[in-house]
Amino acid sequence: MGKQLIYQVAVGEVPAYYETCIESVARYCWRHGIAHHVQREPLLKIAPKASKRSENALRLGYLPIYEKENAFSYLGEYAQIAVVDADIYAKPDAPNIFDGISADFAGVLERDMPLTPAYATKVVKHSAGQFDKLRDVDWDWNPAAAYYNMGLMVLNKGILKHLNGETPKEFIQRPEFERFVNGEGHWRWSTDQTLLNYWVKKSGMTTQNLNWRWNALFGAVRDFKPAHFVHFFLSAKLPRKGAEIPSIIAGL
Repeated sequence: MGKQLIYQVAVGEVPAYYETCIESVARYCWRHGIAHHVQREPLLKIAPKASKRSENALRLGYLPIYEKENAFSYLGEYAQIAVVDADIYAKPDAPNIFDGISADFAGVLERDMPLTPAYATKVVKHSAGQFDKLRDVDWDWNPAAAYYNMGLMVLNKGILKHLNGETPKEFIQRPEFERFVNGEGHWRWSTDQTLLNYWVKKSGMTTQNLNWRWNALFGAVRDFKPAHFVHFFLSAKLPRKGAEIPSIIAGL
């Protein structure tokens, strides 16, 4: 199987609850004998060439949303890497995420989650905005596009052949990705999610759909109690802007 790594990024000003989530992942890694690395400083410093993004998005002079792609540089050292957002809490009884993963890429399709009716509607609208213009790949519309929530992604070493020997920075700076980095049109507010989903589809790499329990979107799924990992992706919309998350975690 080879060595395994969970990679996380927490750069710039981040909410205090991130540390609670990161600590849960550290304990998870210790239980399963998985290496754990938290990137605390920006390394790639990806900036748009012709930005259509807001001034706030570029307040640091670069886009921190692309820093986690630095995990790709560890694929020569580790056979499997899970890139886990710093706002994801790993529950104490969560099994090993790498068990049974054989594809180049594995993740959770957002439309496959047990979503609330309100969020399911948002997923359909989000799909139209992000993916409808990308017609050189098949998004398997039904009614939303089959896109992965990239807050959690599992990479096998086989994905290296789809990086073509590029460094993480060279990968993000591919000409075909420039429109995403610039934030053109509906991509003005996009994270790395659209870019990565397009790459996964366009490259033809092998994929594996994980159970939604590995990336349960808090506030979007109907019942997060069966989850392995809980993703607090909308913390800014909570009444206390995420300050209540440690208390929520205590009740999981």
